[in-house]
Amino acid sequence: GKEVVIANAIIAILTIGGQQLFSFFTFSCPCHVGQNLIYGLAFLGVPALILLIVGYALNNQTWRLVMGKRSHFERGTPSNWLLKCKLVCFVLCSITGRALVAPVTWLAVTLINGSYYICAVSEYVPVYYYGAAPNVTASERSRILATFPCSQLVPPELTRARDEVILLLRYQSQVAGWLLIAVVVITVFLSYCLASCFSPLSFLHFRYWNSYVHNEQELFDEATEQHSRLYAMQNVRKFFGFVPGSETVKEIRIPSLREWQAISGLAFLKRVDAEHYDYSLLHDWALKERASGKYLRIDEDP
Repeated sequence: GKEVVIANAIIAILTIGGQQLFSFFTFSCPCHVGQNLIYGLAFLGVPALILLIVGYALNNQTWRLVMGKRSHFERGTPSNWLLKCKLVCFVLCSITGRALVAPVTWLAVTLINGSYYICAVSEYVPVYYYGAAPNVTASERSRILATFPCSQLVPPELTRARDEVILLLRYQSQVAGWLLIAVVVITVFLSYCLASCFSPLSFLHFRYWNSYVHNEQELFDEATEQHSRLYAMQNVRKFFGFVPGSETVKEIRIPSLREWQAISGLAFLKRVDAEHYDYSLLHDWALKERASGKYLRIDEDP
């Protein structure tokens, strides 16, 4: 849908901006043998991994899938169980596709930029192709190559070789970045085509179903807000003796020290029976205790 496309575009734009700022303020190649590869790959992979985890965590479907795992595989007919497995796989693929937007954008932009790739693999370039440092040992050659990302550390006689190596590595990095973008675009397009081909709904029916699900979720959220507020209001009224916001309050209840202690603590989810829970300490108190005690009329002196 349009909302998904817009959301993915916003995520991609924010990732691109974050990558540019991240590179400008934090990236500085160590230009040392053995450290360049680790440093470059860390800047390539670790932020992408973090963005992938964040993408999973921020998707409500992830938690719906995880928290409803028991209901997905309840006993039933083999055909029903197979259908549920297909549904879980489909939802998991959808979640993964949304979560991959940011890390793939990060990797693509980083590769097109080329700085991280140049830092990571500079010491492994066959520099003798350029006629530079032909009579040095392999370890010395690696040390020289490791300094190529830092132009101020390169000897003057190797400046030309350094420029050619940097151009080669930037070319490789940018080609890899564009290939990654092409593979992702083709994969997404083919996935949408396959999903549409195997969908039991027609085009207009699918649009109606999408609109229905969207409206149902909005109405459900509104009902959840109102229902929970009304339910919580009953427990608060029992504790304090009046409904918040009421203009006709004639008396208030004075909770005892024991009652304050009963509701003061860490909130927890307590199972009452096989179907119901207490949502908070105040909820647990309201279901167990009688609202007796001291009341004070507000139109009288205390």
